[in-house]
Amino acid sequence: MEYKTNVMRLLDKLKVVYKYYSYADTDALSGVEVAEALNQNPDRVFKTLVTKGKTNNHYVFMIPAAMELDLKKAAASVHEKSIDMIKMKELLPVTGYIHGGCSPVGMKKNFLTTINESASRFNTIFFSAGKIGYQVEMSLAELRKVIDFQLADIIEV
Repeated sequence: MEYKTNVMRLLDKLKVVYKYYSYADTDALSGVEVAEALNQNPDRVFKTLVTKGKTNNHYVFMIPAAMELDLKKAAASVHEKSIDMIKMKELLPVTGYIHGGCSPVGMKKNFLTTINESASRFNTIFFSAGKIGYQVEMSLAELRKVIDFQLADIIEV
């Protein structure tokens, strides 16, 4: 039997169309390394970042693997004065995921999620399946059936 992450089980339950990939047999850690391991364009492989605003609300941002989050643009997109990345030790208690395996799908709570607008240029994007070594690929239309998100320009130029 093939291995399924909680994200995959949730997507199956919701009857969402997706593909999954494993790179567990590689040393890939960074998003760019994951893109290389999957033989994909790093612009299509998104990393999931979790932040905290001045109001103490948490926000999720998804950006292409090789890019950096522009904290000012990101804060503006969620109507916060400022935001900061959460500390690594906070990630598991806040989201239920560990660093390197954080998925926008299946977090402990539904956080406002913003995906960099470049995602709309692709039929499908890749992101973590909730466990290091696994990615899912799906369209934004299918992802919208699972989580609520907005598109915005949130990367550093």
